[in-house]
Amino acid sequence: QVQLVESGGGLVQAGGSLRLSCVASGTIFSIFTMGWYRQAPGKQRELVATITSAGWINAADSVKGRFTISRDNAKNSVYLQMNSLRPEDTAIYYCNARFSTAYWGQGTQVTVSS
Repeated sequence: QVQLVESGGGLVQAGGSLRLSCVASGTIFSIFTMGWYRQAPGKQRELVATITSAGWINAADSVKGRFTISRDNAKNSVYLQMNSLRPEDTAIYYCNARFSTAYWGQGTQVTVSS
């Protein structure tokens, strides 16, 4: 049973930074593709960024140059460093682990005030 626990969300002013963390348990973390997705009120869940077991990164155009995804296999963790935050980044951010099956965390709220 794979469990994902996110942390690091909160309220920040536009232009500020936050760092999200996700810790995985119950699996061989290193083989999974890990990712962050977000869902704003009234909108569909969307990709923010993913990182494969080999370290290949895919990121949404809207966050390129501002957000950085990274992973630490020794700590079973994936991170999302978010800089230059904008009000439109406000959403619930979900951690995702994918191998043959996809797993989701409970989500952490990020609110960016203007």
